[in-house]
Amino acid sequence: MTTATAMAPIRAKRVLPGFTLSLGTTLLYLVLIVLIPIAALILKGAQIGPAGFWAIVSSDRALAAFRVTLTAAAIATAFNAVYGLLMAWVLVRHDFPGKRILDALMDVPFALPTAVAGLSLTALFSANGWFGQVLHPLGVPVVYTVLGIALAMAFTSIPFVVRTVQPVLEDLDPALEQAAETLGATPWQSFARVVFPAILPAWLAGCTTAFARSLGEFGAIVFIAGNLPGQTEIAALLAFIRLEEFDYNGAAAIALVLLGFALLLLVLSNILQSWAARHREATR
Repeated sequence: MTTATAMAPIRAKRVLPGFTLSLGTTLLYLVLIVLIPIAALILKGAQIGPAGFWAIVSSDRALAAFRVTLTAAAIATAFNAVYGLLMAWVLVRHDFPGKRILDALMDVPFALPTAVAGLSLTALFSANGWFGQVLHPLGVPVVYTVLGIALAMAFTSIPFVVRTVQPVLEDLDPALEQAAETLGATPWQSFARVVFPAILPAWLAGCTTAFARSLGEFGAIVFIAGNLPGQTEIAALLAFIRLEEFDYNGAAAIALVLLGFALLLLVLSNILQSWAARHREATR
């Protein structure tokens, strides 16, 4: 009996109790809040038919809206790729008065209502605003231009790059840079050949997520864009306009294109984050 007891398998205790209840609640939330709305949008788009769907998304106004959205999102992501990397570097590698405040400010776009951000940016960059009264005489208008749209997108998506790169920089072993310096590498060579390859997967994942976030931005843009069809009208706004016109098929078709872009970018972001995790494990 003692032998049988000793040989009996010991069930490992779960670290977190109530796993079944937690999983069930999470899946219920996922189905109700995420999957059902997406499924309803896909079914609504399927009712249009391929010919009708293509006629809607290939119209001149829709193509112009997609072009403006993608162009502004690309500009915003390019800016955030550089600025976000620099900000993460400053927060991790330097100590200075007010560092904690600056670190907290990086999360303001998450907490601030996007409509408030749009109003603030419009006031700052209008012709008589603090920044606009300097830029307008130089021939650099911001409000009611693609540049203004990109500015609003950059504001709302910058935390994704900073918060993705920052923990990777914090985990990076300083001994790697010290070894490079002892071998005669300059600070720039040490960054380009040691630091940047280590943070590259996380940086790309942050940029991809920021781009996806920019594509779906709405509140911060409607005030600063001017919403001129064919010039500063974004795809999300066009879908909203179609809803106001009770053109549900048109709204669904445009929303499906944006959804496709977002899902593709999120899949790419997850792949890059997995690559980043494997890269960190390999370098430890």
